[in-house]
Amino acid sequence: MKREILKNILKKYFKNIEKINKVCIDSREASENDLFFAIRGGNNFVEEALNKGAYVIYDKKDKNLENEKCYKVDDSIKFLQNLAKEYRKKLDVKIIAVTGSNGKTTTKDIIFQIFNEKFKTKKTIGNKNNHIGMPYTLLNAEDDDEFLILEFGMSNLGEIDLLANISKPDIGVITNIGESHLEYLKTKENVFKAKTEIIPHSKKVVVNGDDFYLSKLDDKKVIKIGRNGNISILEIEIKNEYTYFKLKIDEKEYKFTTNLYGVHNVYNIVTAIQIAVLYGIEIEDIKKIINNLTLTSMRFEVLNINNNIYINDAYNASPISMKAALETFDNLYNDRYKIVVLGDMLELGENSKKYHEDLAYILEKINIKEIYLYGDEMQYLYEKLKDKLNVRYFINKEEIKMILGSKEEKLAVLLKGSRGMKLEEIL
Repeated sequence: MKREILKNILKKYFKNIEKINKVCIDSREASENDLFFAIRGGNNFVEEALNKGAYVIYDKKDKNLENEKCYKVDDSIKFLQNLAKEYRKKLDVKIIAVTGSNGKTTTKDIIFQIFNEKFKTKKTIGNKNNHIGMPYTLLNAEDDDEFLILEFGMSNLGEIDLLANISKPDIGVITNIGESHLEYLKTKENVFKAKTEIIPHSKKVVVNGDDFYLSKLDDKKVIKIGRNGNISILEIEIKNEYTYFKLKIDEKEYKFTTNLYGVHNVYNIVTAIQIAVLYGIEIEDIKKIINNLTLTSMRFEVLNINNNIYINDAYNASPISMKAALETFDNLYNDRYKIVVLGDMLELGENSKKYHEDLAYILEKINIKEIYLYGDEMQYLYEKLKDKLNVRYFINKEEIKMILGSKEEKLAVLLKGSRGMKLEEIL
């Protein structure tokens, strides 16, 4: 591990520091010469980290340790953020930061896979995308890393501004503006304001030019992709085995195929292609990579169980992502008996009832045999559909599991719901 830059910064706080390895916020992961940040309850595990030979930053008011590997601060989270900001200034790495209501993680994963073929690249792991996780990820970059692909999460105004101010992205990305976060932000206009906080801190910003809100951006640093974007999407065709699409790039047309399904994923891929083109990666090299992409689990993950197809898209759900998943499913596996299992879309605020009822308009149009609904909010959709479609409402997932297990037809089943609904337990 090459951590000379971070080690030199930390000499201000630890006099005899000779080596620094990784940064951690969980004492169980700490080992010799790591830097452990004791955050909130982590202050109770300072001694454990010290016994393992780690350097420790802590902020517990009534704890005063006389140890040269300890440094007490007023607020360990603020210290983490400020240290990450200082480190970023000295680190010779290009940062690509991805935010948006839907598709953040998928877009981040695609960008990472394209860049990791050519450059020493790291990315946000798991859900470490907030005011603690993002600076933690940044501090774990090494001196010789060439690209760092960060994911920015948020729930309120000012949070993207904080993350972008720390990381100062070379390229910012806004995937779309949707209904996520309405519990706190109330309106999509506020979601738009929150997501676009990334723009002033970024050198360039790539956005979905077909998004209603993002299409209105008028800033020299903003690059739009889409039907009439800088990279134009000319055709999209979804098949059982792959998705085909055609792009116009610098007045030339190119054909692509990918193992990912859906129009929404084409937009995620094209965003990644635009960034790759900016950094001079050849189109033919990009084609090979996107042909066989690997995503974080539970993102339209196709599983074959007992000769039945299950699509596990249960990582999260919002009105935009629910619509995208249902419309994509409509194009797939039409030689099978198709069932959708939908769980609540959470954190939609006061209009949650309407957003759930509105799913009826999509479900009435698509090719499915049965609809299984689970969760308090899905009762609204059930009431809307019960006299029109073959729909059932369930109060526990075990019953859904038993019914699916007893079916004799060759099934194709889509499972989609918010993280809190844990629909993957049906599998």
